[in-house]
Amino acid sequence: MANCIVAQSGGPSSVINATLAGIIKANQLNPLYDHVYGGINGIEGVLQERFVDLTKMTEHENLILRQTPSSALGSCRYKLKRDNLEDFEKIMKIMEKYNVETLFYIGGNDSMDTVASLSEYAKRNGIKNRRFIGCPKTIDNDLEQIDHAPGFASAAKFIATTALQCWQDVNVYPASRKEVFILETMGRDAGWLAASACLSNIVDILIVPEKNFDKETVLEEIKACIEAKSKCFVVISEGAHYPDGTYVSAGEARNDLFGHAVLGGAGKALEEMILDSGVCARCKVMDLSSSQRCHATEQSRVDVTESFRLGLSAHMRSADPSFTGKMVSIRRRTDVDEYDVEFTAIDADKVANFVRNFPEKWLLPNFRGVTEEALDYMRPLIKGTPDIIMKDGLPEQTVPFYMRDCEIEKL
Repeated sequence: MANCIVAQSGGPSSVINATLAGIIKANQLNPLYDHVYGGINGIEGVLQERFVDLTKMTEHENLILRQTPSSALGSCRYKLKRDNLEDFEKIMKIMEKYNVETLFYIGGNDSMDTVASLSEYAKRNGIKNRRFIGCPKTIDNDLEQIDHAPGFASAAKFIATTALQCWQDVNVYPASRKEVFILETMGRDAGWLAASACLSNIVDILIVPEKNFDKETVLEEIKACIEAKSKCFVVISEGAHYPDGTYVSAGEARNDLFGHAVLGGAGKALEEMILDSGVCARCKVMDLSSSQRCHATEQSRVDVTESFRLGLSAHMRSADPSFTGKMVSIRRRTDVDEYDVEFTAIDADKVANFVRNFPEKWLLPNFRGVTEEALDYMRPLIKGTPDIIMKDGLPEQTVPFYMRDCEIEKL
């Protein structure tokens, strides 16, 4: 038999390792490959031949991996450019060197572009027995061709829980103390994460990229809220912007290696507007930053289970020698009363470099939150909490493979 490589790319999530665990476990139950290699730091590590052998992972290690946040194999922001043939040629030679037939790539839409481009190169050059399969993840939930992206539900659960707990804190003071609380979430192009805070049922004002920021309207609505109940709970996405595309965030945005804006500071910018306008003299800002994607004790049981099953499905589908250039997807079943999903497969190039926005029809007028239809979509995703294995009073976690001295020797 041949071997396979699994690698992770892009921003991590609290369940990205569950998909990795699913691929490893699937090969132990149904060995399609002699070795399951982990690529350290994504495609960048593959190019450097940095591999670890995951084939004989124990059941306990697999369980701990599923509850460990972030990318246990490490990540990267390396862009495979189609005109840089040297990278493609090198990857094919490395796969041949290690007798690797299949590369599983766990990531977002840029990672699906990597899957699509590698598959296209192999086909165009008549290279057989080299296959590339995408496994989706992103807390932003902005992938096309999928009901919801693994990682979103756990981040949504954490955000909604945090909002609810902060609301309790904000309201301890009497009505004479007027105050605005601002919660900033991730979400460069799509407002799914910010909208998920509305699951708490306490959000007064919601500002997302899908609706252009209108300073006068926002301040008027905050003022009305303060006058009605002395407190106002605002949630704003980091990608909130004006009609001309200028970001609300304080300071100028920089770009990452994929050309995406690196944002932050929208909450502080809104705070300054509120204070300068006199709408309210007291504001608090909380930027959830990395916590919304690495707080694994807030995992949704649905999310971690589906992520694991997606890994199982990807491995199973790889038994088909013609299966390449595909992404394993999640489809919500409509033929049953209770929430359930099925796993399908689509061409990776239908996902690569596209953004699925939060539906505008799910946004209430005047930045007043989301519709019941939006809540009905999100509620099943956050249900359940996994049984967390503890060690010395803290959640037990996998020591990241990129921190270990366990890379296999280069052939």
